Order: sequence, then structure tokens, then C-alpha cells
Amino acid sequence: MSKITVKDGTEIYYKDWGTGQPIVFHHGWPLSGDDWDAQMMFFLKEGFRVIAHDRRGHGRSGQSAEGHEMETYAADVAELAEALDLKDAIHVGHSTGGGEVIRYVAKYGQGRVAKAVLVSAVTPVMAQSESNPDGIPMSVFDEIREGTATQRPQYFQDFTMAFYGYNREGAKVSEGIRHNWWRQGMMGSIKAHYDCVKAFSETDFTEDLKSVDVPVLILHGEDDQIVPFELTAVKAAKLVKNGKLISYPGFPHGMPTTEAATINADILAFIKS
Repeated sequence: MSKITVKDGTEIYYKDWGTGQPIVFHHGWPLSGDDWDAQMMFFLKEGFRVIAHDRRGHGRSGQSAEGHEMETYAADVAELAEALDLKDAIHVGHSTGGGEVIRYVAKYGQGRVAKAVLVSAVTPVMAQSESNPDGIPMSVFDEIREGTATQRPQYFQDFTMAFYGYNREGAKVSEGIRHNWWRQGMMGSIKAHYDCVKAFSETDFTEDLKSVDVPVLILHGEDDQIVPFELTAVKAAKLVKNGKLISYPGFPHGMPTTEAATINADILAFIKS
């Protein structure tokens, strides 16, 4: 297995396939690089070098006790990019991974990043506060923490229904997709998953979005029940200097899996533009 050891001794697992311009995929909570299977295969066939890592505490990476916040996540990516000597890279992030992308690009990406793609991303900020009054109440994130900490196996199974929009009338449920989500989640550290809730809900990416100069594509489903479209994508698109927003009526949070053909085509068109 391919791994690097970052500054605090944590091992970060990654997949690195193909040659050509690199595309780096950043997964969401509480998953792993495997959540990008549909994109890795597609872009590999299109002639790109495709890379996906497991965030610390997730998947096959080391289960460190600390470092489960955006500053460390981005620093880990910076070490990976340096170890693999990635230049002219496109960074694609889903959900929590979208926050990781924009923080990495803003802080470490100078000279290494060509473009960024935020898919169903948590940017600019999710949680309700005085400065974000229309955000999601903290009680919602407390419920996610409680479910993760006390009944993770069942909670993760249940979570897939809203994640993929399978709770909507007429939805065609794929048990294989649900099981694969659960498999990825249960590979990771319960502490990392617990701590990451704060990272994805309370981190404010406003200044990161404002500071990024590279082109940014923002993709979001209008029926996202996990990361609401109006709260995130609409606001993020107004903050970036060189951004494009594409929204999809009826698409769920997990649209890179359920709507892979559409998402892949739009990312490819953006890369080639």
C-alpha cells in the first residue's frame, strides 16, 4: 500500500494511478478515497493521473488521536502534494473534502494548483452563529456527534438514506451503494469521525474562498439534504474571484456516486475549458 508519513508521524494512505495532468480527489465525512471510484476510473481513461488519499483517521490512514481539523487536513495534503511533486493539479473535493480543497489551495497551493472543484461542499460555513444566523442549528451537529459516538454502526447505516436521497418518494435504492458507504465509514476511527463533525460544520472558509485566484467550479444538488444548496454553494459562488456554479434540480448530496455520468462530464468540461 502507498503511504506517506507526515510531520506528526501519522501515515496517510493514497492511490496514484496513471500519468498526465494530476487530479487529486478529497473525500467527504466519514468515508475514504474509495468514494471516488466512479471519478478515478473515468478520468484515468481520459488520460489524467488520478490520486485519492484517505484523510487522517479515515479509511486506511493512521488513526491519530489528534489533528482532526481543517488546518491539519490541509497540511497533510500539502505534504502529500510535495511528496508526489504535484504541479498544475486539479483538486476536487466532495462535502468535507471541498473545505479541505479550498483551505489547501488558499494556504499551500501557490504554484502547484491549476483549478479547484467543490462538489456538494461545506463552504463557506455550515453552523448557525451570530455571524451566520441562517446556518444549521448546532443541535443538528450534536445529534450527528451523539449518533457517531454511541451507535456508529446503525447510525451510519441510517445516514445513507438522506445522503443519497433514497428517502425521497420514487427513489431507486441501491443496497450496494449503501453498504459501500457503511464499509468505508466503519474502516475509520470513531474519534476522527467524532472530531471531524466540528471541522466540517464550524470551520469558516470565507477568507479562503475570497483569496483563491485559480478558477473554481462549484457543483451542488438542489435536493441536498446534508449540505443545503442555498446555505453553501450559492454563497460560495459569490465569494470566489473566478468561479462557476452549476446546480442540479433533484440531485442528492451523494451525487458523485448516484449521478456520476453528469458530474464527471461537467468536471471534464471545466478542466478542458
